[in-house]
Order: sequence, then structure tokens, then C-alpha cells
Amino acid sequence: MIYDTAIVGAGASGLAAAIAAGRAGGRVLLLERLPRAGKKILATGNGRCNLSNRAVLEHPYHNRDFALSALKSFGPAECEAFFRSLGLALREDAEGRVYPRSNTASSVLDALRFGAARAGVTLRCDTHVRSVRRERQGFLLNDDIRARRVILAAGGCAAPAHGSDGSGFALLAPLGHAIVPPKPALVQIRLKSPILPMLKGLRVSAGITLENAEGLPLREAFGEILFTEDGLSGIAAMELSRAAEPGTVAVLDLLPELSAPALAALLAEFARSCPEASPEQLLAGLLPKRIGEAVIKQSGSNKLDHFTKTAKRFAFPVAGTRGFAHAQITAGGAAVSEFCAGTLESRLVPGLYACGELLDIDGGCGGFMLHWAWASGLLAGQSLRQ
Repeated sequence: MIYDTAIVGAGASGLAAAIAAGRAGGRVLLLERLPRAGKKILATGNGRCNLSNRAVLEHPYHNRDFALSALKSFGPAECEAFFRSLGLALREDAEGRVYPRSNTASSVLDALRFGAARAGVTLRCDTHVRSVRRERQGFLLNDDIRARRVILAAGGCAAPAHGSDGSGFALLAPLGHAIVPPKPALVQIRLKSPILPMLKGLRVSAGITLENAEGLPLREAFGEILFTEDGLSGIAAMELSRAAEPGTVAVLDLLPELSAPALAALLAEFARSCPEASPEQLLAGLLPKRIGEAVIKQSGSNKLDHFTKTAKRFAFPVAGTRGFAHAQITAGGAAVSEFCAGTLESRLVPGLYACGELLDIDGGCGGFMLHWAWASGLLAGQSLRQ
């Protein structure tokens, strides 16, 4: 049998592509190397599946200009309409994050699986696609599966336990496509510092800047930061992690609402009001106790101006990240210049499409990457009508 479309990878983008391709007509085969489709979907949003965000069109995706074609075709309203067509109701929180009304990721996966089945898609699990070759009338997969067109939706390298093992890149490279080296993103940052043990488990709301060896800012964020036994977690830290490499420095502003002069003036006021107070007592009214103690230790002095400088630049050398096993997404991937933004078809191999994390597109926390998965999958699947 020759399928009209074969889709490699039954994750978020692959399921969306399969539904769109099935609705467009023709024989559609969806291939998944794990025993079940959509395993990674179940782990998203702490099991609640933050599947979109109201601000996707304004979000600073990496390679945003390329991504906008899919995102404009499938914005927040289209996202809700797509899932309603699958029988799934959504809700939006105060921050613009979109979740299933049931608040469970399993509802999202069930809606996608049932939707694919109703669209006539044939799902074949436990099938690891190891090769894709171009032939005169289409493609040959694994030497025994033929299809006129192929959509690669095999994901990146993040969270390999959930099915993303980087095998999609190994399929694209022999077809002539350049791969931007993948690296972990939205992952915990590892630091080098003797004071980390005294900070473990503490949370702060702070500004954080990742600087290069010359002190120039690479990325900035603000929000919750969690100190771990070997570094930083929390949304703000993870937002910067795609650029966290040895040689960079993570700089925290522990009191971002106060300028350095304002903080110095406040500490001086405290010192005048409480002349017998210890440095720890002076900082206790501004920072959690253990963080104040760490600031004093890192400042190496009992002078107020040193406390001010350290609180505004609580700096740590970066050792790296916790790697793909702990990452939520992949940065890097197939070079977008080799694909048509309006269809996601390869410019090098006619009839070959790619979507989701396989492409060199990445974004931040808050449902932005899942939205890209739906948008790119639907665009690739719908493009087969042309």
C-alpha cells in the first residue's frame, strides 16, 4: 500500500498534523516509536497541559519571523476552535495561559487521539523510523513503508524518557538538511559557588541576567527563582537557560524594585534607627534570613555599600545546565531557512515537511511551545491540500 501521507512522531505536532491531513482526505499513516501516542503531552503543565497562551503572537520566539506564518494562521482563537472541534473545552487564567476545562492533560491527549481516529488516520505504535529515502513517486520509510508525502514531527531531544530522543534530526540530515546543534532549554541552570548549600530550597522573586565573560548581558528575565542544591530553577531562571554555558555568569538582582541608591539610603536609615543591629539584623527586614546571610558572606565585608552592591549583583559563575533529561524543550534543530514558512515544506526535498520542535524554533514557559506544536502541525497537515 502507498499512503498519501506518512507522519513520523505521534506527539503534539504529529497528532495535530495527522488530524489536519486526515480531514484533508487521503490515506494517512501516523508512526510512533513508543507503545502509545502522546506520552510527553501527559507530562506538560504538571499534568494539567498548559496548551496555549493568549500572547503567542507577541511572544519573542527564537526565529519568530519564520514562526509567525503558522502562528498567524493558528492564533489563540483558532486554537480554541480546533480543540472545540475535537470536543474539548478550554479555560484561560489571569495570566493568559490556556488549559483544558477539565484541568487534566489526559483530556487533551484523548481528544487528539479520538480526533485522529475519526479523521481516518491509521496509528502504528512501536515503530521506530530509522530511515527516510526519496524515490521517484514519493518516499520509502524503513525499507517497507511507502508514502507520497512525509511530515517529520519527531520532536527534539528534551525529555527523552517521554519519546524525544533526537532521532528526527538523524532522518533530516541524510536528506541534505542542516541541523543547528541542539541544546537543552527551559531547564535548570547549574552554578559554581560554595554558598549554594546555604540557599538550597529558598525562593525569591528577583531579576536575573545572564552575562558573558565580558560582562555583557545575553538574556534577562524577572520572576520566581528557586535555589537548588547545584544551581537555579524556577521560571525566570529557566527562561534564560538556552544561553547558559560555562563561562557565562548568572547575576541576580534580589531587590529589583529598589535602585542601588535607594537601597543604600534605606540600609543607612535602618543603621541609624538601629545602631546596635548586626548586619544580619539589618538585612532581615529586606530579605529572607538565609539569603541575607549569603549576601553578607559573598560581600566579604560588613560595610553597607558592599551589602548594597552584592544584593543588586548576586553573581554566580555558570557550570552549565542539567541537560536534556531535565529540559522541557530543545533549542536548535533543522535550519528554518531550508523550509517554506507558509507551508513548512522543505525547499530541498519536495513533499517533505517538518513541524514542532524538530525545527529551530523555541519559546518560553507558559504554553508557547505547545501552541507552536499545534500551529505548525496543523499548517503542515493543511498544506497537503495544495
